[in-house]
Amino acid sequence: MTFTLNAPMLDFLVLSIIAEGDAYGYQISQIIKRAAGSRDAALYPILKRLQESGYVDTYDEQYQGRNRKYYRITPAGKVRQTELLKEWETYKFIIDDIVKGGVSK
Repeated sequence: MTFTLNAPMLDFLVLSIIAEGDAYGYQISQIIKRAAGSRDAALYPILKRLQESGYVDTYDEQYQGRNRKYYRITPAGKVRQTELLKEWETYKFIIDDIVKGGVSK
């Protein structure tokens, strides 16, 4: 993609994915790759930051004989995801207005 994603947008995407249901890192990375060509390893610092901020927590679950770390959104993470969603809706509206020739402020 031509457009890059900044840290708040990546946080928003990750929180939105996890808000739909607990997910493991590789699963999250494959969904994010639809919008950004980032490497799988680039996701883990984001997940760590979200965990340290109290927006997600983790648990391990056995899968085919090994542990898989799952990420789950916390109540604080749901609040943050909702805040970011509101900001995204406003931003998207403004960008669409500009692209479609709007001059309103």
